Amino acid sequence: MRPMVRDLLAQRKPILYDGATTTVLRSMGLAPNSAAESWVMENGAQIFAVAQSYVNAGAQIIMTCTTGGTEFALRASGISTSVYDLNQRAAEIARQAAGDSALVAGALGSLGNLALQMQTLTYAEAVRQYGDQASALVEGGADLLHIETMSDMQETRAAIEGVRRVTDLPIFVTLSFDTQGRTALGLPPDIGAQFLVELGVDAIGANCGRGPEALAAILREMRRADAKIPLIAKPNTGEPDTQSGKPPIAMPPLQFANWAREWIRASAKIIGGCCGTTPQHIAALKQIIAGN
Repeated sequence: MRPMVRDLLAQRKPILYDGATTTVLRSMGLAPNSAAESWVMENGAQIFAVAQSYVNAGAQIIMTCTTGGTEFALRASGISTSVYDLNQRAAEIARQAAGDSALVAGALGSLGNLALQMQTLTYAEAVRQYGDQASALVEGGADLLHIETMSDMQETRAAIEGVRRVTDLPIFVTLSFDTQGRTALGLPPDIGAQFLVELGVDAIGANCGRGPEALAAILREMRRADAKIPLIAKPNTGEPDTQSGKPPIAMPPLQFANWAREWIRASAKIIGGCCGTTPQHIAALKQIIAGN
């Protein structure tokens, strides 16, 4: 029987999340400026292989490759597959790879292009699109929903509302802090964390960003909002090259994993990696957890 989310959160040791899917898919031939979602329907075997490699590395939670899986984001990526079919299939692939060894987090991310800030999409429409995506992920077998790489709190609220309209599964939310320790829209970690705590999500933290070195300080700021809520640490190996679409310069797995000691001291409960990380990075993190 699969471990349930709250049972997993109750364990004493940190929980091991997966690493980047897109980074590994690029090494398999995914074009630099192509979205990982474009491979879900036609190259599902590769998506499965990446997910399975993270399970084999020790990940206790793996994420679907659907961060850009809303209708708005898929359209921007030139993907015409239906939102429901793509997200449901992505969750099914992750579920198959996870088996009884790991939980599946259905990934939802930013709409892109500052859609709400630029008023190219209404708040109500954003809520609907996130709800549609979440519904498909749940149908495909997700155990929880993870809203990741967020910087716009209005968009984040829409995502949470959309998810809650279709399921009562646990919700994780991670923000991305890229600019002097703030989100792209200038929000500091403690204020962002307080916003999420007030919305009653199940775990909060940071993902993506510029690398593992500054993450402990960010987590300590987020901890001020709530002394008990589980914190998530899922950083890049460095700053991505947004012009070429290439992942950040690779940080060796052991060097990356050594930073996890600082995240754990800063109260991180769930640790993994984002852009630039591979199954080797997750295996190295497993060793850190084992010695913690």
